[in-house]
Amino acid sequence: MCGIFGILASDKAEVDRESLQEALKRLFLLSESRGKEAAGLALAFDKRLNVLKSEGTPSELVRSSGFRKLFQNTLPNGGSPVGPIAVVGHSRMVTNGSQLVSDNNQPVITPGSVGVHNGIIVNVDELWQRFPSLSRKFEIDTEVLLQLLSHYLKEEKSLEIAAQRAFQEIKGAASVAVFLEEMNSLLLATNNGSLYVVEDETSIVFASEEYILRKFVSKGVVGKIFSQAPIIHVAPGQGVIIDLESLKSTRFSLKNPEALEVHKSVESCSGPHEPYWIVEDVTPRYQRFSKHKTTALPSQRSTSTASSSTGLSSTGLSSTVALLSKTFDTEFAKREEQISKLRRCTRCILPETMPFIEFDQSGVCNYCHNYQKITVHGKAAFEAELSKFRTGSHKADCILSFSGGRDSSYGLHYVTQVMGMKPVAYTYDWGLVTDLARRNISRMCGQLGIEHILVSADIRKKRENVRKNIGAWLKSPKLGLVPLFMAGDKQFFYYANKLKEQYGVQAVIFSENRLETTYFKTGFCGVKPLVLGGHTYQLPTLSKIQLAWYYAQSFLENPKYLNSSLVDTFAAYCSYYVIPHDFIWTYNYIPWNEDEINDVLINEYEWETASDTKSTWRIGDGTASFYNYIYYMVAGLTENDTFRSNQIREGMITREKALSTIQEENRPRWDTLQWYGDIIGFDCIDAVKRINAMTPIYALGR
Repeated sequence: MCGIFGILASDKAEVDRESLQEALKRLFLLSESRGKEAAGLALAFDKRLNVLKSEGTPSELVRSSGFRKLFQNTLPNGGSPVGPIAVVGHSRMVTNGSQLVSDNNQPVITPGSVGVHNGIIVNVDELWQRFPSLSRKFEIDTEVLLQLLSHYLKEEKSLEIAAQRAFQEIKGAASVAVFLEEMNSLLLATNNGSLYVVEDETSIVFASEEYILRKFVSKGVVGKIFSQAPIIHVAPGQGVIIDLESLKSTRFSLKNPEALEVHKSVESCSGPHEPYWIVEDVTPRYQRFSKHKTTALPSQRSTSTASSSTGLSSTGLSSTVALLSKTFDTEFAKREEQISKLRRCTRCILPETMPFIEFDQSGVCNYCHNYQKITVHGKAAFEAELSKFRTGSHKADCILSFSGGRDSSYGLHYVTQVMGMKPVAYTYDWGLVTDLARRNISRMCGQLGIEHILVSADIRKKRENVRKNIGAWLKSPKLGLVPLFMAGDKQFFYYANKLKEQYGVQAVIFSENRLETTYFKTGFCGVKPLVLGGHTYQLPTLSKIQLAWYYAQSFLENPKYLNSSLVDTFAAYCSYYVIPHDFIWTYNYIPWNEDEINDVLINEYEWETASDTKSTWRIGDGTASFYNYIYYMVAGLTENDTFRSNQIREGMITREKALSTIQEENRPRWDTLQWYGDIIGFDCIDAVKRINAMTPIYALGR
């Protein structure tokens, strides 16, 4: 979920202060794609371990005076070599713990260790309860892993065994670089393989992605040291201990105790001693404490609570949710009663408010008459297609798009466990992927040992764009413009193609569920569906032109849409409707079975579900609760209506089952809706009032 990286140089390395500083800048900038919400580094030199953190982006950190002063105040002047030295860095995507509190940013400092961590430990609260002797001070999950390492090091007197035991305790993905206070060594370890190393006799560089190292070694004084050196993958379930004096590496298994050649050669582990490192946080004091209000640190927090489902602490949120429910449940019940009286197709459940709907004499709608059933090619055809891309080596043979939602989660399971492929999982995080989805990504990648590449957008900018478009929409609401709120995520197609090139693989696998095609989102723009049953992004050329014209006219009518989000909106349109989508689609080959998918994910992976809905669909998308509330209150239908109607047409469920299901699924998800308002930065209560004040389509005498 973040980027970790580092540079280690012995006293024989021809690396001076300026070249080291420039090399670290490059690693920060190359790793920024994995996290832009905070950054930090730890510099180990001459028995001093100095830590600098920033709540800004990596780009901002490397331009800061604090970054320059760290090198100037720590390392000798002039062009002389500075080794032995070790520097580790971190580019953060925030999950556990606000970046506005310096202690939650990385490197994390705990008694006995300083380290950086990529991934999410999903059983963090359980671990604090099971190990009461460990003292929790921060919200960030990394803290528990570092304390476990220190705990087991004291107990076992072996860093290999300590790392092994600590990793056996955690659930979720974890790749770490850790300084132990008692040892002149650096521990690298990973349970999912998101860790790469390049080395020569005098220096070592590591990073979260092979591509980052390939770019790094292509230029720069330090980079070119490794121009002929191979990039080595630290495999899932593997650890490396690097002696910082000699740079000698000891590799070991995190999984197999019998394979460990245990040694207790570190004298500092043998008894009472002075710490090897003097640790100092040199972060400017004004950055260490935020004036923003923060919530109390939870000592116990169940994953079934609203707070964990949305990623926010329940303090403050629960009272607002209660106010939303108290204020608007009565109005919702009135609308629900009105909507229940709408005319619906006698075969599916689409209401009369569906754009371009027509009914025959029997009450069957045109969507049912024109529907083309999904053709599934079968497992054998899937095997034949995938066999074209198998590498027959340890290297990845495909990129697999992984949002953390149920369909891509099952796709990852099926492609790896049934089809035997070796994918690199890829997530495009645009800032509204819920922490629940991020945790599910981490728990599956950790359990399966799958390398994970996260492409992080400029999340602050993306959320700002959504906020501006919501403000423009509330000024003059149009149902056809609601998809603007989701425009920021459409670049996932673009980055899938880009990663395909970067990693030299020929296959990209998507697990899109074609039953999710709605038609009403473009229908409210006046674009009539001409072909039913295709992919969600498929529109005839004329329809694409109509859609673009509708948006252009609407923007001119409401100048508030002419804001900084326009470039992003245009890029989203091109990514979704214009660029090639030459992908392999999992559910074109295997049947989509909701019960089987839920059973596998929940029972085999302890896949997390949301507290504010019984459905497992759309719980990883923070936007869905907001736009579906709009569609329901104004048009009397949501994505659930079209989804369940498609299931009826496929013979998966009965009409009666669909009607009872949507009655539950279409209820407001107040918890997630309030989280969405908080994270975007708009008044959720005011927005709901304005939505409720809109004249419903079903009140216009249809």
